[in-house]
Amino acid sequence: MATNLALDQELLDRAFRVSGEPTKKAAVTRALQEFIARREQKRVAELFGKLEWDSGYDYKAERGRKL
Repeated sequence: MATNLALDQELLDRAFRVSGEPTKKAAVTRALQEFIARREQKRVAELFGKLEWDSGYDYKAERGRKL
């Protein structure tokens, strides 16, 4: 999808340096991928301490179980 964006040139130059990407499209795509990944990781991290854990669950026994 073609989109015109007014990007801060200093930020774009820094993105090129740290990412090693050769084009604007590649640098912006990488930035968006990493932004999304970080936000998804943050949501998972927020679940720590909120889920109930079954202390009697034996994950090793489940590995050998045949379906």
